[in-house]
Amino acid sequence: MRILGRHLIVEYCDCDRKALDDLAYLEHHMNEAVRRSGATIVRSVFHRYNPQGVSGAVIIAESHISIHSWPEYGYAAVDFFTCGQSVDPTKAAEYMKEKLGCKRADIKEMRRGIPSDIDEIIDHKPVPQSINAAT
Repeated sequence: MRILGRHLIVEYCDCDRKALDDLAYLEHHMNEAVRRSGATIVRSVFHRYNPQGVSGAVIIAESHISIHSWPEYGYAAVDFFTCGQSVDPTKAAEYMKEKLGCKRADIKEMRRGIPSDIDEIIDHKPVPQSINAAT
């Protein structure tokens, strides 16, 4: 595989149910998780469901992180997809585990990229790019 990025798929279980239902809390800490991973925030969008639960995504220059929470089960599904070698998604995953008061987490890591007979890490943006944040 010609590897462009890393994708952590995380199941956070036995979490603080109040934290999982607090949009402002989740958005703040998801953005902080991005900063701690070394990624660059482009835009953050979160939504609280009625009667409970939050979904949100932080779009980063290096891809995205997203969360979907089920407070009634003390559970959150979180993806940390990062491209390039300068970002460490495990730092974001550990930070969110702490902030969710998670007692049990299952982390799976996938390499993302172009199928190939050889394994190599390739640059995710070989040509200089500009970031246009949506307004």
